[in-house]
Amino acid sequence: MSHTPPESPLSPAPAGRRFISLRTKFVAFFSLILVVTISALSWYFVETRRQAMNDNLKELGAILLTNTVHNAHFWLGGLVPENHEVLREFANSLMAIDHVVYVIITASDGRILEQQSKWRRPSSNGSTDTPEQRIYPDEQIAKALLGTPVESFQMTPLVISSDHTLVRPGPASELLLPFFVWHEAILDFAIPVLRPREASSPLPHFSIEQEERVSASSAPKALSTLGALQIGITDAEAKRTLLVIIRNVLILAVLLIGAGIFGAHVLTMRITTPLRSLAGAARQLAEGTESPVPLAAPTTDEVGQLTILFNEMTRSLHERNEAITANLETIKRQVSQLTTLHQSSAAIASTLNMNQLLNSVLQLLVENLGFSRMVLILRHTEGGVAYVAQITGVSPVIAQAARNLQIPIKDDGSITADLLIHGKPLLIPDVETVAERLHPPVLDLLRRSGVQSFVCVPLQSHNRILGYLAGDRDGQPCTHEDLHVFLTIASHVAAAIDNARAYSSLAELTQHLERRIEERTKELSLANQQLQEQDRQRTTFLSVVSHELRTPMTAIRSFAENMLDGVTGSLNEQQSTYLTRIERNVARLARIIKQLLDWSSLEKAPLHIEAVNIREIATLAVGSLQTVAAERQVSLQIEPIEDLPMVQGDRDKLEQIFVNLIGNAIRFTPPGGCVAVSFSTTPDGLVQICVADTGCGIDPEHLAKIFNEFSKVPSSMPASQGTQLGLFITRNLVRRHKGKIWVESTVGAGTRFYFTLPVASAHKSED
Repeated sequence: MSHTPPESPLSPAPAGRRFISLRTKFVAFFSLILVVTISALSWYFVETRRQAMNDNLKELGAILLTNTVHNAHFWLGGLVPENHEVLREFANSLMAIDHVVYVIITASDGRILEQQSKWRRPSSNGSTDTPEQRIYPDEQIAKALLGTPVESFQMTPLVISSDHTLVRPGPASELLLPFFVWHEAILDFAIPVLRPREASSPLPHFSIEQEERVSASSAPKALSTLGALQIGITDAEAKRTLLVIIRNVLILAVLLIGAGIFGAHVLTMRITTPLRSLAGAARQLAEGTESPVPLAAPTTDEVGQLTILFNEMTRSLHERNEAITANLETIKRQVSQLTTLHQSSAAIASTLNMNQLLNSVLQLLVENLGFSRMVLILRHTEGGVAYVAQITGVSPVIAQAARNLQIPIKDDGSITADLLIHGKPLLIPDVETVAERLHPPVLDLLRRSGVQSFVCVPLQSHNRILGYLAGDRDGQPCTHEDLHVFLTIASHVAAAIDNARAYSSLAELTQHLERRIEERTKELSLANQQLQEQDRQRTTFLSVVSHELRTPMTAIRSFAENMLDGVTGSLNEQQSTYLTRIERNVARLARIIKQLLDWSSLEKAPLHIEAVNIREIATLAVGSLQTVAAERQVSLQIEPIEDLPMVQGDRDKLEQIFVNLIGNAIRFTPPGGCVAVSFSTTPDGLVQICVADTGCGIDPEHLAKIFNEFSKVPSSMPASQGTQLGLFITRNLVRRHKGKIWVESTVGAGTRFYFTLPVASAHKSED
């Protein structure tokens, strides 16, 4: 199958692709930069001059306006009395200035007192000029100033329209107007003439009518408008000057650009001509033709240095090609060796069996790399000796003798010490030269096998030397290339041996663990049976003891009640006190026995789950404890609630929960206190019950362990404490109903127990 060679970067451009030379690109790029730079500088210079001329015109207009309106003779002698002669003199003096094209003086009521203009409309019938044919701006400019008495002037740009009238340019025209240097524009400067702030300034004597008009125009305001002055200044002369500047700048810019392009062309020729010669020589070199003739360096600059370096590169490439051709056979041989090493690596990775692994590796090296004999020696893990793990290429007698060898590992300068202690690879050109460094049995086997030269490398893995690998070529001397091959394969063989040993150790460890797990399983099973038997015996013991205690306890309680009721006769106060204490402690003992029975059968008693009315169950529990509450002078109540949903639970166990919580609240509430039961619903669909009392409360540091069995929580009423199992039993019953219980308490203020129960259905209970 043929392959198309890649296109050389030095080859000529293919057909259809337009070739642009480096000289053209460089000249075009330099010309573009030169044109942009000179154009920008020229524009900046022209724009600066234009701005300066416009500023001069604005300054001229401002000076003419301010000098005129601040002239007392102008407004006292001409504007206020409306003296046309005086106003005409001022207008003529302003019109004498070259840049002024019109002057308009307007009274305070908008009447034009004096106006002059240098511009005329062309007459179609050839008649003489009349004032009506002169060109003036729109009167609205002056009228707008008369209505707003300000002290600053107003500048309005105007242009001559197609019908020879002065109009304001549109928004787009106003933006582009400064760039039209050939288009004449008018700057209209207008300012209102205001009466000075000094009200006491004397006025000249006028006629009565003039005085009335002046006094009428003099408003009571501090500033009043007497009239307006408009001056039109043309920028024609400034633009003619600007055109001359633009022409001169353009001529200079063209000359500079032409000179720059010519200089760039000359400079590029000095660079591209030798580069073309280099490109031609590089093309010959890429096409594989004869070595090109060395090029002469045209200059001593970078291009000349590049030419010299190119000649040296050509010579180096020619020498390298010769070296590559000479070493081609060596490369092929090395490729063959690498292929063998790859096969060896694949064989190593394919098995974890030690004997199969070592046999496969040695066979591959002997068959593909030309070695006649190979041996793999490993060190014992528990002793300072080494042994022959695998050998190939020798007679069975020598192989058996080699497997019986025990090579001591001592740091005595021997070859074994260099390999297995210091980890040095060795190339032995002649066995007899190192005979004194070899273990005598090993030397004897080498001589019997006819080994004259061999290589050996240590096998290292995880900084541990496992053994070494050795081989020879049957009479041919071994070379450094053989040593490099062994070094390459040694790391793979060492890793494979380490993995095989680890796998073997892991298998033994797995078997040991399986035996241990089996033994522990039997032990745990036996212990579990013993625990179950102990639990059964504990339950039986508690049940028997509880029943045995109930019989005499019932008799004691009955006799005490009869004696308190007077069956045996009247009692004195001390006897009544003792009998009351006996009855109270018998009742406490009964509660303890009942809690022990409940605790022993807590997890075994099944639940009969059904939909129940939790308020009815609470009412039954409260009714059963009303007598106890009355004896302790504690108020017991259930807060009313409407539309309480049914809950899911065991009726008897729920009643036991209420009895435990309400009974605890009664016992720990002093006389005159109150115990209340309330109900509510939570957003997550549960019914929440609260049993609150006004008792002694619980210290916050003991709240965390109050639900633990046999917990000893200190109380200000120790006579009311029992076995500390009631809350533990209550918590387990609530959890078995898939609810949650918690407590909130304040010392001296009371305790609130909360627990939740799941809703049974959407039906509501009725009170």
